[in-house]
Amino acid sequence: MQTYTTPGEKTVASDTNAVSMLQRRAESAPDHPALAYRDGDRFVDVPTSDFWDTVVELAAGLVASGVQKGDRVALHTATRIEFTYFDYAIWAAGAATTTIYETSSAEQVKWILSDSGSVALITENADTKAVFDSVSEAAPACRNVFVLDDGAIASLKTLATDDSRDEVRRRIAAISHDDLATLVYTSGTTGMPKGCELTHYNFAWEVEQLYGSLAVLMEPHNRTLMFLPLAHIFARAVQSASVSSGATIGFSTGIPQLLEELSMYKPTWIFSVPRVFEKIYNGAKQKAEADGRGKIFDKAAATAIAYSQGIERGKIGLGTKAAHMVFDKLVYRKLREAFGGEVTYAVSGGAALGERLGHFFRGIGIVPLEGYGLTETTAGATVNRPDAIRIGTVGRPVQGSSIRIADDGEVLIKGGQVFRGYWNNDKATAEVLSDDGWFATGDLGALDSDGFLTITGRKKEIIVTAGGKNVSPGLLEDDMRAHTLISQVMVVGDARPFIAALVTLDEDSLSSWAAVHGLEDVPLEDLPTHEKVIAEIDKAVANANKMVSKAESIKTYRILPKDFTIEGGELTPTFKVKRSVVASRYASVIEDIYA
Repeated sequence: MQTYTTPGEKTVASDTNAVSMLQRRAESAPDHPALAYRDGDRFVDVPTSDFWDTVVELAAGLVASGVQKGDRVALHTATRIEFTYFDYAIWAAGAATTTIYETSSAEQVKWILSDSGSVALITENADTKAVFDSVSEAAPACRNVFVLDDGAIASLKTLATDDSRDEVRRRIAAISHDDLATLVYTSGTTGMPKGCELTHYNFAWEVEQLYGSLAVLMEPHNRTLMFLPLAHIFARAVQSASVSSGATIGFSTGIPQLLEELSMYKPTWIFSVPRVFEKIYNGAKQKAEADGRGKIFDKAAATAIAYSQGIERGKIGLGTKAAHMVFDKLVYRKLREAFGGEVTYAVSGGAALGERLGHFFRGIGIVPLEGYGLTETTAGATVNRPDAIRIGTVGRPVQGSSIRIADDGEVLIKGGQVFRGYWNNDKATAEVLSDDGWFATGDLGALDSDGFLTITGRKKEIIVTAGGKNVSPGLLEDDMRAHTLISQVMVVGDARPFIAALVTLDEDSLSSWAAVHGLEDVPLEDLPTHEKVIAEIDKAVANANKMVSKAESIKTYRILPKDFTIEGGELTPTFKVKRSVVASRYASVIEDIYA
């Protein structure tokens, strides 16, 4: 089996963890801005000392409210500065953070709270509180609920006492590498999400190695804008690395305000999922076309790609250089200004960026550093470094980490960032984690001779949208197949902007259903397009979508002209859909969905 290990692993001292790293920053650079939040038309810096003081007070409030060492405390909120305050406060209280997306369905919230046994919940607003109220009976351990928009910070600061502050200091000093730092729930191929156990060592090790790989981004004079969900491990890893190194994190108020806030905050580097880069590219192209400059934009894009490809080859043609200089003034500068004008690097993860976008952005002067990882690997397992970039790959393993390609092509990962297992699920853990520490990712890939990894496919069925959202198709498909008219469902959307579905109808059920609903005179072949049938399938989709968050829900579907069969090759003998066969056979239908 082919294996590549990146040398240079940084050791992690026994007293080093995310909390102690913040504490040291507060002591060594108390006035340095650690965080920044928007206030009107400006961003306001939060000095590291103020950040630390808030963390200690919130932790003392949590301790006074009854949170014990080793407890789980859930955070159910969108990305905002309070998430970071509470994440560190939960750690400082000796507890572990359980993250929940603000868009999670009631069923998901119920499962995560009950499975994790969280003793307290920090929730965002009245709407998220209402979701908890609807499932609270299933989470009896969750005794305290604090609502951010209803003064959660002030309430917990009021609870803090001298005794609880002293206890917080003892608990910080007692944090062990083996202590659970967080439970992050990730979708499986079937069933409800599994809780990934990430320890304080996982976070500390990841931070140390990322700093070694991306030091130019992590220096204290740098700034990044946080707009991805902090419930996702990608953003959490960036949060910890930035706080520990001194790079300032500004908090966006939401994707709708992103372009405005990029110009306002002027980050020096950004991190995102490919979908955001796609939207910026497509938006620029559409604007150029609307202004009658579509051909100029297309030529500029082609030149940027050619310029980046020349960098890869080590030789840029004179004609390309000349055209690049012209387009830099006409086009590229304006695109860089859309990112605030000071961005030099863009870390991309969560899904495949693709060579076209990678070369385009490097060509306009924003160097993409594409990486790869999973929740189980505390995000970053590989990354393209500023001094070692190969567009189209996800880079080399972070220092001290190893990538192995199994005989069947599956990507295996080993290193200090690999989780210790799934919460309350030894069986699932044993399926992916070997006795000697290799984690089986379920992804297929290839290593080149220099150790750069390329992801070539997915061994498991988890769908990762272009926005980086992990989606379990089984929940949606199983629910939809429960409808009388539906025979088979295949959810699609891997590396696409949204989730969709291919649907086949049960001809026998369709005939009888048509007779009951006054459609007996409609030819069978015309029924799939009849408005009454469409309305029924709409209901099935809407019902299935109740099981998942908005980002995971089916946005549209296509009814196929005939059912899947074993004889036709679309089904296995046990009637499981052969996804690759269906995807190939109906490739034009899928392309039409996303056209």
